[in-house]
Amino acid sequence: MPGPVRRKKSSTPASAIQPALAPAEDGYLQRILNARVYDVAVETSLTPARNLSKRLANKVFLKREDEQPVFSFKLRGAYNKMAHLSAEQLAKGVICASAGNHAQGVALSAKKLGCRAVIVMPVTTPKVKIDAVQALGGEVVLHGDSFTDAYGRALELEREQSLTFVHPFDDPDVIAGQGTIAMELLRQHAGPIDAVFVAIGGGGLISGIAAYIKALRPEIQVIGVQTTDSDAMVRSVKAGKRVTLTDVGLFSDGTAVKLVGEETFRITRELVDDFVVVDTDAVCAAIKDVFEDTRSILEPAGALGVAAIKQYVAATGSKGKTFVAITCGANMNFDRLRFVAERAEVGEQREALFAVTIPEERGSFKRFCELLGPRSVTEFNYRISDKSEAHVFVGVSTAKREESLKLVKLFEKNGFGTVDLTDNELAKQHVRHMVGGRSELAANERLYRFIFPERPGALMRFLSSMHPGWNISLFHYRNQGADYGRILVGIQVPRGDNAAFKEFLATLAYPCVDETQNPVYQLFLR
Repeated sequence: MPGPVRRKKSSTPASAIQPALAPAEDGYLQRILNARVYDVAVETSLTPARNLSKRLANKVFLKREDEQPVFSFKLRGAYNKMAHLSAEQLAKGVICASAGNHAQGVALSAKKLGCRAVIVMPVTTPKVKIDAVQALGGEVVLHGDSFTDAYGRALELEREQSLTFVHPFDDPDVIAGQGTIAMELLRQHAGPIDAVFVAIGGGGLISGIAAYIKALRPEIQVIGVQTTDSDAMVRSVKAGKRVTLTDVGLFSDGTAVKLVGEETFRITRELVDDFVVVDTDAVCAAIKDVFEDTRSILEPAGALGVAAIKQYVAATGSKGKTFVAITCGANMNFDRLRFVAERAEVGEQREALFAVTIPEERGSFKRFCELLGPRSVTEFNYRISDKSEAHVFVGVSTAKREESLKLVKLFEKNGFGTVDLTDNELAKQHVRHMVGGRSELAANERLYRFIFPERPGALMRFLSSMHPGWNISLFHYRNQGADYGRILVGIQVPRGDNAAFKEFLATLAYPCVDETQNPVYQLFLR
């Protein structure tokens, strides 16, 4: 399980190093105090998470940025930046690149200030987000498959039309606008706070929060949170320089940034105390936790802080502490909820998945079921493999992770070979929905997981790139309601076509994982 990423601490007292930090902060305390955000933003609640607090034996509070008019903190920084533009700049208009929350923040700010706003969005952007921006008066330009493509086009339009670019994170005025969250937080909770957990994408949010907190309450730890597949800031701080990721995970799209900002890296490196990285299942469980406490549904990025608190407590054994999570957004596509619900139980360690091999003999199936006893079975897939044995894919409700380990020992002690699949991504994403697909005809089959943009023509591009002599022997796709789709495909490739197959993968340029040697494939699909 991903856990806290420790940083080397200075032995010098915080009070002694504070004067040295002030020049690096470059006047951010004053910038934040003078930030103009409340023409469009509201002061959000600091809500106690009572159920979660009781479960973790620590006080947990949620700083509810999901309460903003655009359901995200982003309008704070966008408006503060735009409110500081000259009348001439406002008359010419602004431009930004965004696939979601920043776009809505810029559009709402432009509406308030009475200026033109051009929003460049990837063509893969869900219609609900495009409609939201247009409803606020933004001029949407669709370009490219990714934020990087949209960003490049936005810079071109900035030059061509003399517009002012509003950066989503790497700008002092944007950072100062986000810092007003910390200003509200310290005013709302004057008592002790041990740590504040903040999601990191490009770094604007945590930079503003850290600058304010470290100037006034340096004893409070500021802890950054990233996902395991979008950890550009964590890697950059470790390396001592900005690191560009080749690919980023897309579940937490609000933090899917390949390269953090120059200014945000500088501030984060100096002021942030620690980092925690969390996985998709932990985020899904955190979304459920917040719903149970508030009846609100966060987007994945908005739940990172909660996921990190749970992980931090488990790793450190903290008790009686006071923690705050910034719930930074709630722009969730409704269709993604089925994926969240499916993965939340695993993320909460309330479900374990197993592949169990049982002998094909009278009474063995009943004997296995008797071992499960009164436990709740969440999923059960069974198919005869051959005359000697069968493989069962089973999900079982558990109270904690240690229980799944005990079940493995119990099954094996009674003669049932068992593989724990609880952390196996192939099993959770695909195989649990297609168990029993074994075939004796799949000679020379290679199994790959691909991620591709959900847009017309993406599948045809995949198929047309293939060598005409290759055969698709397996194909599985589930629409998760996200901007990117996932497919599992088996391709029969002759032994002499290795070079051509590598060229095919390189030309296609979709992120992929070779699953041919995955034990789940060998048990259920081979």
